[in-house]
Amino acid sequence: MVDVTSSVIGAALLLFLMSYLGVLVLGRRRGRSWPLWRTMCAVAGVLACLVALGPLGAAGHHDFVAHMWGHLLLGMLGPLLLVLASPVTAALRGLPVPVARQLTALLGTMAVRVLSHPAVAAVLNIGGLWLLYTTAAQTWMHSSTLGHLLIHLHVLLAGWLFTAAVLQVDPTPHPVSHAARAVVLVAFLALHAILSKHLYAHPPEGVEAAEARAGAQVMYYGGDYIDLALIVLFCLDWYRRTAPRAQTRGGWAPAS
Repeated sequence: MVDVTSSVIGAALLLFLMSYLGVLVLGRRRGRSWPLWRTMCAVAGVLACLVALGPLGAAGHHDFVAHMWGHLLLGMLGPLLLVLASPVTAALRGLPVPVARQLTALLGTMAVRVLSHPAVAAVLNIGGLWLLYTTAAQTWMHSSTLGHLLIHLHVLLAGWLFTAAVLQVDPTPHPVSHAARAVVLVAFLALHAILSKHLYAHPPEGVEAAEARAGAQVMYYGGDYIDLALIVLFCLDWYRRTAPRAQTRGGWAPAS
């Protein structure tokens, strides 16, 4: 089941990366430059997810600590890097105008507006994790190929959607204020920390107590570093977008 999951999701990630690089080539042909560091984020994000699905995915089937490292890469670090790659902006710059307009229309639909709202994205993300570790979902994940695939796909997409909704790196037709996003982010971080402490005291079904405590510590302390990066990026964007115009002209303009 691990091979199926890594093959399906891995193939989708590689297709995403090839498409991303493809639109960058199209944009460059039109004389539109693109920051190298964003491209590097796309590559690093895909690699982080592939490591989570491959080596860590195989080990995590029997080792809860390895599973938690995989969670950090697939559900937190990978999505953060992929969001920083700004794929929507890259697509809008590189795609032909009619296709770019179709993409813009898709992003403006009610379904996307609801799913991309920070509060909804946060519920899908942290809610999925609470269901996974406090119900029989984890047993289903390890006993079913379909369950293994769907849960890992949810972890990746929910983490990606939440990070994108909080940072809003790409243009969105339904922007949410920094203050509202900050409230959602703080609530999410609190629930994520509470979940790790819950796992420390109440091991998931089929996980030994010592292994659960070690895995919970990885989730708590490892997640803190990624959360810190998310907080810093969020605060920097908030400052840059609200800084006085004079400061902006002095070199505080948002990065490309």
